[in-house]
Amino acid sequence: MNFKKLSAIGYGLLFVGLLVAPWLGAYPVFVMKLMCFALFAAAFNLLLGYTGLLSFGHAAFLGGSAYVAGQSMKVWGFTPEVGLLLGTASGALLGLIVGFFAIRREGIYSTMITLALAQMLFFVCLQMPFTGGEDGLQGVPRGKLFGLIDLKDDLAMYYVVLVVVVAAFLLIVRTVHSPYGQVLKAIKENEPRAISLGYDTNRFKLLAFVLSAALSGLAGSLKTLVLGFATLSDVHWTASGHVVLMTLVGGLGTLSGPLVGSAVVVLLENKIGELGELLANVSGIAWFHTLGESVTIVTGLIFVICVLAFRRGIMGELIAWLTRVRGGKKA
Repeated sequence: MNFKKLSAIGYGLLFVGLLVAPWLGAYPVFVMKLMCFALFAAAFNLLLGYTGLLSFGHAAFLGGSAYVAGQSMKVWGFTPEVGLLLGTASGALLGLIVGFFAIRREGIYSTMITLALAQMLFFVCLQMPFTGGEDGLQGVPRGKLFGLIDLKDDLAMYYVVLVVVVAAFLLIVRTVHSPYGQVLKAIKENEPRAISLGYDTNRFKLLAFVLSAALSGLAGSLKTLVLGFATLSDVHWTASGHVVLMTLVGGLGTLSGPLVGSAVVVLLENKIGELGELLANVSGIAWFHTLGESVTIVTGLIFVICVLAFRRGIMGELIAWLTRVRGGKKA
């Protein structure tokens, strides 16, 4: 069986699993949060994994759009679909501004520009009155989608989020496999050669920045709509670190990697306390009871293990293993 068929089966099983998850006892709000972070990681992977541009400022797109969407729905009284569109558009605009400066430098200098601009936005959100400061923007209503679907119902909200995330992921897949996506890969592998072939690489990189930022903004807007609030943690630099961790753990430059990586990181952050209790009861070691207070230590340890043991990430190593097995069978 070739990789395309295997991938199609895998994505099909994942989609069916998400369709029936609420009926199998999964908490809809938690799964929706997981899907939002999966979209965030997939958008980031489009920039780093396929274009080779490392951004430490992606929290600006996630959190900035979250605030814009929340403000538009709570204060301005816009409907959910308009709020999501405004959040996505604000993410694209921020991506245009950050990308304009970032692509004019290379390596660590470009990365530090994205971090600096993101931190500027963080302090703006901290000081501006409409963001709620340290309390965040609370009480964002879900409203009715197109005036018909009542999103106060968690089940209705769940399937709306599922449709939006799947559509956004299909857009990423189409982008990667398009001629534009092939140029992005060429820029990542050898930018001088792409320039020699006549491509305006800065234009391609800027468009990649805007597209990645817009999809990150959509993820942040969805998260605000689902949870009903936007906080400073959405624009803090740690959110940028989290998305880097998700992408690297799952598999950089693979379509499925960010989905797996986001699931691993979010599940660990939310379930590590329960895991600690279980380990403490089984082993009798009292220290495991405090495991829930050491989330950052555990995630950091996972990152170190990932970098040292399987640098391609979970899905990257799996794909490499399948390639070796398939090559051996052909031989």
